Amino acid sequence: MTGPDQHRQVVVIGGGQAGLAAGYYLRRAGLDFAILDSNRAPGGAWQHYWDSLRLFSPAEYSSLPGRPMPHQAGAPYPDARHVAAYLTAYEDRYQLPVHRPVRVTGVERSPEHLTVRTDSATWHAQAVVFATGSWQRPFVPAVPGRELFTGRQLHTAGYRRAADFTGQRVVVVGAGNSGAQIAADLTAVADIRWVTRRPPHFLPDSVDGRALFELATHQVRAHAAGETHTGVASLGDIVATAPVRAARDSGLLTAHPMFDRLSADGPVWADGSTWDCDTVIWCTGFRPDLAATRPLGLHRTNGRIPIDGTRALEDPRIHLLGYGDWTGPASATLIGVGRTARGTVDQLRTLLA
Repeated sequence: MTGPDQHRQVVVIGGGQAGLAAGYYLRRAGLDFAILDSNRAPGGAWQHYWDSLRLFSPAEYSSLPGRPMPHQAGAPYPDARHVAAYLTAYEDRYQLPVHRPVRVTGVERSPEHLTVRTDSATWHAQAVVFATGSWQRPFVPAVPGRELFTGRQLHTAGYRRAADFTGQRVVVVGAGNSGAQIAADLTAVADIRWVTRRPPHFLPDSVDGRALFELATHQVRAHAAGETHTGVASLGDIVATAPVRAARDSGLLTAHPMFDRLSADGPVWADGSTWDCDTVIWCTGFRPDLAATRPLGLHRTNGRIPIDGTRALEDPRIHLLGYGDWTGPASATLIGVGRTARGTVDQLRTLLA
């Protein structure tokens, strides 16, 4: 049963870090808004991450605008539970109008307003900010034989703790941070094989999230000046966290080439070699969760809605926030999303004036 139609100046879809950052600036701007979150509890995707996950940066480099993240006792790099608790407190501190659980089924547009259809009510707004992230859209590549493998397959999104794989033979697929971290996490309890399509590239051991944020800042400045920023590191490289360093330096974290296919028993490489296993964990990334944009009929280029900053080129009432470098350098990070959220709200304030 759906409730009566709701009317707001701005509707934000997504109650994670990007949605809350937008809410902070919308509150400061004095705009009438609502945040719709599909989760049952606050904390965004952080409430779903694996137990051993740690931030790349200390708390003071991992804060949303307006409220510093408190330090976690005994942990220089906070864990996911601490971040989820921080987001919960942030939402409460600023009394952000988050409605949950609300599942948005689609957004439609007319010259007069945008209509946000959900499983509980219909919302009408003058502008909509998509801040849904990507956690709900895990990506698994179309590797031949996936349907033949008789063991367990799961994605990063389904991984919780190493103890669940004690005594198993586990293949971890992916050359990014999640692949390296989960493979390192498993080395103490399982026989692992870490496979990657390209050789993994570790950042220098001294580099953490603070340096990555500075890199992103330089990229922003260079872009604004019309220059091409060249740095010694890429934001996609692997941060050598303490557990990753320990596993790598002990010889337990060694990357193997990607296999060609899966058989019933495990991976098969081009040279015919095999490695029977119990589980394959696909640490192969996520895609933006933008299914609700389809009824808008916006043009897409290479699967992406063309934007200027965060504003859709075809309709300035629609903004996309927090989807990575596509929507602003470091915009998918805690410390980076505030900058793009502020720019988004500045544009909305002008639009709605």
